[in-house]
Amino acid sequence: MNRETVVAEALGLLDEVGLDAVSTRKLAKRLDVEQPSLYWYFRTKKDLLAAMAEAAMTPHATAPLPVPGDDWRDWFAENTRSFRRTLLMRRDGARLHAGSTPVGDLDRIRRKMEFLVTSGVPERDAQMAMLAASRFTVGSVLEEQAETRSGNGNGSGAGTGSGTAPGDGGDLPADVPVIDHESAFEAGLALILGSLAHRVGPSGPPRTSTGS
Repeated sequence: MNRETVVAEALGLLDEVGLDAVSTRKLAKRLDVEQPSLYWYFRTKKDLLAAMAEAAMTPHATAPLPVPGDDWRDWFAENTRSFRRTLLMRRDGARLHAGSTPVGDLDRIRRKMEFLVTSGVPERDAQMAMLAASRFTVGSVLEEQAETRSGNGNGSGAGTGSGTAPGDGGDLPADVPVIDHESAFEAGLALILGSLAHRVGPSGPPRTSTGS
């Protein structure tokens, strides 16, 4: 047994029972070891959850980085979609991720920021847009996975992105439209990206803000 095995089995346990039910006792039983042996790898459950959150982000953290010549708008949209897809791969993926610190991903984040700035996005705007897109995505997936937990979604352990938004018609007035989760996410992403593109301007070079 090693640290990677413990984390992989912990993620498997997460998919089976959900975040609230993950415990070192259940994990030890799953690994067929005594519970105290887990402390050799993780001193606290918080340390274990942090390692799980980092490992769960692997698909997004290993996605290709932008290269010179890429359209920053297309890259920004796909980067945000990749983040959402990765969160949805794990049951309660957004809850696991929320509040975690991407220590192992800092170099990639810097390179993404450098790409945006080199593409003509003002540095402060790039920072705030990346933060806004990240928090919007986590919030969107939290809502989607909460619906799955409540029994109104597709019932699978990890989300698929194909369900409807909270309020599937049964608890809403007839004149209120029902929007599926993916469409709602894409609409919000378009608003964030559109606002950022407006600040950059159609020609690419950054535009200075005239706010008071």
